[in-house]
Amino acid sequence: MLLKNNRGKTFGLIGSICILLICMGLSIVLGYTNTSIQTAIEAFQHFDGSNEHIIIQQVRLPRALIGVAIGSSLAIAGALMQVLMKNPLASPDIIGINAGASFFIVVALMFYSISSLQAFTWIAFAGAAFASCIVYFFSGMGNAGSTPMKLILAGAAIAALFSSLTQGLLVMDESALDQALFWLAGSVQGRDLDILLAVLPYLLVATILALSISPKINVLTMGEDVAKGLGLQTGTVNLTMTVCFVLLAGGSVAVAGPIGFVGIIVPHIVRTLVGTDFRWILPYCGVLGGILLLLADIGARYIIMPEEVPVGVMTAFIGTPFFIYIARKGGYKS
Repeated sequence: MLLKNNRGKTFGLIGSICILLICMGLSIVLGYTNTSIQTAIEAFQHFDGSNEHIIIQQVRLPRALIGVAIGSSLAIAGALMQVLMKNPLASPDIIGINAGASFFIVVALMFYSISSLQAFTWIAFAGAAFASCIVYFFSGMGNAGSTPMKLILAGAAIAALFSSLTQGLLVMDESALDQALFWLAGSVQGRDLDILLAVLPYLLVATILALSISPKINVLTMGEDVAKGLGLQTGTVNLTMTVCFVLLAGGSVAVAGPIGFVGIIVPHIVRTLVGTDFRWILPYCGVLGGILLLLADIGARYIIMPEEVPVGVMTAFIGTPFFIYIARKGGYKS
């Protein structure tokens, strides 16, 4: 643990917020179209309708804001899932939450021709909740009941199932492919700010709710029996965490599609920095998740310029070796 006292953690959080703001500035300035900090300032102070000003206001600013919101939501969702499932390998993409939300959106596009942003939000939430219920159900089968290893295996199986079903549906109806790829690419590119505004209230409510129960999560990490002995209503806390990560993961998929590994990478980094106190883990996850996704998105613009790589590819490139490292380190218990 690098930051040992509350004063150090406070300064560290403030410094992280400053880095986040810098990354937002870089996201607004950097890209295929050459712009500068001065141009960005002029675009907001003295908008002249030029191509550079339009790109900054209508493309890059929404992209930066969406990147922060989605990265923050996925990181916090990952931290909550790892506690709830008692497994540091748990995250929305590994457990199948993202795949379930994506599958529901594709079904809505193909069979019901739904295009409403508000409808997509609720559909993504329903898909995330449905996937969560299935994972819990299958992981609890057998005499031993649910274990961290069984949760991971059930989640991986459900993720593969929903991904296969999604691909199968798209093969059957190629007319829906272009629309579906907009969500399945896992990217913040080309997303309109209205898409974020449709889900932002749910993301904010889930984040605030998660922060408000962080002291109770600390008690829960001591073990179910100890927590109950201290008077904690563990069922209520578990249900609250489930609602929070479903809202965070489902809302993220509704905006940016299935972006993986943010929910694994960031919580592990944060625990190395601040320890196991969730009063600090969740705020740090929110800030560092935004930083990670912004940096990944900036890098995605330069890999095959003038084309762009979806940010989901960049996070997978970073997260896959990280996942293998955690697994080999013995970051789970069966």
